[in-house]
Amino acid sequence: MSKRDLKLYLHDLNKEQLQDQVTELYSRFKEVKEYYDFAFNPNENKLIEECKFKISKEYFPNTKRRAKCRRSVAQNYIRHFKRLGVEPSHIADIMLYNIEIAQTFSSEKENIQDAFCKSMLKSFEEALTFTSDNGLLKEFSSRIEKIADESSIQRWFNKESFVKLTDHQNLTYH
Repeated sequence: MSKRDLKLYLHDLNKEQLQDQVTELYSRFKEVKEYYDFAFNPNENKLIEECKFKISKEYFPNTKRRAKCRRSVAQNYIRHFKRLGVEPSHIADIMLYNIEIAQTFSSEKENIQDAFCKSMLKSFEEALTFTSDNGLLKEFSSRIEKIADESSIQRWFNKESFVKLTDHQNLTYH
């Protein structure tokens, strides 16, 4: 069904039928429920804090289990927040937080695998693109520069790529 056909169908429904349709969608589909819950009570700060907590547990679990260090956890939250329409500055904050907590984790380890550094570079590229596209580079420039600095301090094999990306965004790199 095309969007046009859907509009025609919905136009032919009376108010009560339309309410029944939306209520049915709300009770059947988790995504619809989450959307409406967020739309009517957009407690972004609570969502952001829960997200940061779960991301930090990936690197610093509060049990005896090993850190999983999965980039996908943050990526799933970022996609989810974009779908919900969370404020772009909050999404950028999460994107950078994910890299910062990963760097905190790697600063305590002796042998960091290349795959980990590649993954963080990919996250860094995505964060720079997102902040640039949303006009947030100036707001987050100090954190971006600090991430690039930290990749050099920790002697990541791809540290030059972090610096080049920062330079490419016309941020002053020290």
